[in-house]
Amino acid sequence: MAEAARKSISPVRDEAPETPRTPITPATPVDKRARELSAAAEEVRRLRRRKRIRSISFALVPLALIAGGYWYVTGGQVMSTDDAYVNAEKVGVSTDVSGIVKEVDVTDNEHVVAGQVLYRFDPRQFQIALDNAEANLAQTALSIEAMKQDYRRMVSDAAAQQAQVALDQVNYDRDAMLLGSKTIAQSVYDQARYTLDNDKSKLAALREQAQVQLARLGGNADVVVTQHPQYLQAQAQVAEAQRQLDHTVVKAPFAGVVTDVPATAPGKYLSASATAFYLIDTEHVWIDATPKETELTYVRPGQPATVTVDTYPGFEWRGVVDSVSPAAAQEFSLLPAQNTSGNWVKVVQRVPMRIRIDASDKKLPPLRAGMSVEVDVDTGHAHGWPHFLTAWFGGLRRAR
Repeated sequence: MAEAARKSISPVRDEAPETPRTPITPATPVDKRARELSAAAEEVRRLRRRKRIRSISFALVPLALIAGGYWYVTGGQVMSTDDAYVNAEKVGVSTDVSGIVKEVDVTDNEHVVAGQVLYRFDPRQFQIALDNAEANLAQTALSIEAMKQDYRRMVSDAAAQQAQVALDQVNYDRDAMLLGSKTIAQSVYDQARYTLDNDKSKLAALREQAQVQLARLGGNADVVVTQHPQYLQAQAQVAEAQRQLDHTVVKAPFAGVVTDVPATAPGKYLSASATAFYLIDTEHVWIDATPKETELTYVRPGQPATVTVDTYPGFEWRGVVDSVSPAAAQEFSLLPAQNTSGNWVKVVQRVPMRIRIDASDKKLPPLRAGMSVEVDVDTGHAHGWPHFLTAWFGGLRRAR
């Protein structure tokens, strides 16, 4: 009774309808045979295609070798390198005098012409030095003129003293004669002899002084003041003072562009030869390249070259090989390689080369020092068959 009641109060659950299933039809022998034939036909086609590709590949290998050999034999006429950069004349603007910068007459990255004023020092100390040198020159001229007058006076004094000596000689001779006849006293004779000797000594001293003064005049009593060594020395001091004063105004040695100008400002002290800023010649540029030594077999000065700049794609500059360095770059290093031991590794060296280019075409964009470029040099000499055979057999020997 209770179980019947529980059944009567149990919830009723809805059951989902069953999904109808597709009946599986067993494959017939005919269908299985058809699939096997189709797979076999596909395998045959795949094998035939692979065989055809293999045949074509084997046929292309000789053609590729022939084409590669022809390309190698006829190639190699153009030597190319991308290890190259634009270079230009550049100088650190400086002067050989020390001073305080008074004014800077240019701005950063300004184009200047040859002779244009770049900056100036305070000229007061140099003007004072020049005035002092000019005053010393005038004083030297007066001193030389005074020496000439002194020499003439000394010659005149010597002549007067010569006359006095002659008079003393006459008196001495007379007293000597009178002394023999006992006419005068011995003391009178002695006085005459003493006076003669004394005046002779004075005459000798005057003549020596005149000779010393004449030597100071260069052995010529009528020497021109402007030709005297002391005057020339003082004149050189004036010229040096004037040169230093002129060098307080620093001018451009050539046309170009100034850079790093803000490093110098009015009031800054610059010692002699200290660089104020830099001047770069943008009108005369060249290319410095360092190709490998193995690429320079047929490169010679005078050969035409084509230059392309990374900054300006689509533009080309024409030039010629100006020179090739007589030594590899490592020969100029501070510590050259020492390969005297047996445990060294051969490294292909690079040889500096200079390319002279024509930058006068105003249609081409400006070149700036330091730009990366690529250089193609037409050597006019292909590899040729001898080079090809040498490389071929050399490779075979190395492979063994």
